[in-house]
Amino acid sequence: MTTNRPENPYQAALLQLLRDGPRSRAALADLTADPGAPAGSPNPWRMSRSKLNAELDRILDLRLAELDGLAASRGGRRSDLVRLSRDTRFAGIHIGATSIDVAVTDGELTVLGHVNEPCDIRLGPAHVFERVLALTGKLREPGLFTHLHGAGVGIPGPVSFAEGIPVLPPIMPGWDRYPMRDTLSQELGCPAVVDNDVNIMALGELHAGVARQVDDFLLVKIGTGIGCGIVVDGKIYRGVSGSAGDIGHIRVDEQGPVCACGNTGCLEAYFGGGALARQARDAARSGASPYLGGRLAAAGTLSAEDVAVAATQGDPAAIQLIRDGGRHVGQILAGLVSFFNPGLVIITGGVARLGHVLLAEIRSVVYRRSLPLATGNLPIVLSELGDTAGVVGAARLVSDHVYSS
Repeated sequence: MTTNRPENPYQAALLQLLRDGPRSRAALADLTADPGAPAGSPNPWRMSRSKLNAELDRILDLRLAELDGLAASRGGRRSDLVRLSRDTRFAGIHIGATSIDVAVTDGELTVLGHVNEPCDIRLGPAHVFERVLALTGKLREPGLFTHLHGAGVGIPGPVSFAEGIPVLPPIMPGWDRYPMRDTLSQELGCPAVVDNDVNIMALGELHAGVARQVDDFLLVKIGTGIGCGIVVDGKIYRGVSGSAGDIGHIRVDEQGPVCACGNTGCLEAYFGGGALARQARDAARSGASPYLGGRLAAAGTLSAEDVAVAATQGDPAAIQLIRDGGRHVGQILAGLVSFFNPGLVIITGGVARLGHVLLAEIRSVVYRRSLPLATGNLPIVLSELGDTAGVVGAARLVSDHVYSS
């Protein structure tokens, strides 16, 4: 493993600035500011022009960055443009409950190739890792990369971030304390970082999605499970042990259905993907939804997507299922909004594809039940990145690791 790394915080700061695209030396000087700048200067890595040039020259020597011509004149001598090395490659891997997405990006996190396939995470780590490596190989074949500088991966369960391992994940039998980070690093020959999937999706939105200009926000993923990514001051908040944001196991009703975690009445037991499919089957068998009844008879199974299609056709039972689920999510989210006071809430995940009926119900409950001061200027929106949020966020995660001293 021979990936070069920055040697100090100044080089790390410059690489992170270049991750947003090529910049001139003059522009970097403006962004890093001089040590004599006012105390309120926004960049904590302030440096003099001579210090800046010395550190830039060093990351050029390390081949972490390269020159990219000359910038437009600002009234004097034209300044060099500097960009991250064109050879830099990161892998972003998003392992969901029922699918795997793998992407390769450049140093600026532009997706160069993206592949995915269905995969049941309950088949265990050996099978899933075999498929991850096969998908990564597909991206290597067309020459997108010869070697990787880092790999980030997200999984749908609690993660000990410091150790890079899942810990008692409710929907991942056989994965407890599996050495994911070390296994992935060894197999791909590069540094690897592992996190919960909602955290990498939040990073994706922070880097390239609707949260680009927002420092404090919540991302709620509604899929097979339900989780919440928490971003504070532009950084993921993981809590002491890495389990922050596990809102799917907040109790809605102690008399409610049994959840996969073993408790009763969890939010996930009311509106996770499995719960919605179960409710759809009940509506189909009871005759409450002729559409779902016909779909069940034809396919033998039902999913959240079937509920979405039924709702678009005006099926009252399907619309009611979505509204009930949105109400439960809104109840939990209203408390989070009053507590955290975010600047934005993003709704994403497979079940979130139910769309604006779901979004309208969540908004209604949150705006009605949260403190007016917290919701007065609070947008609650659907993700615009879709399936790329996780892979972009995973690449951002490992780039934060590689671009650190």
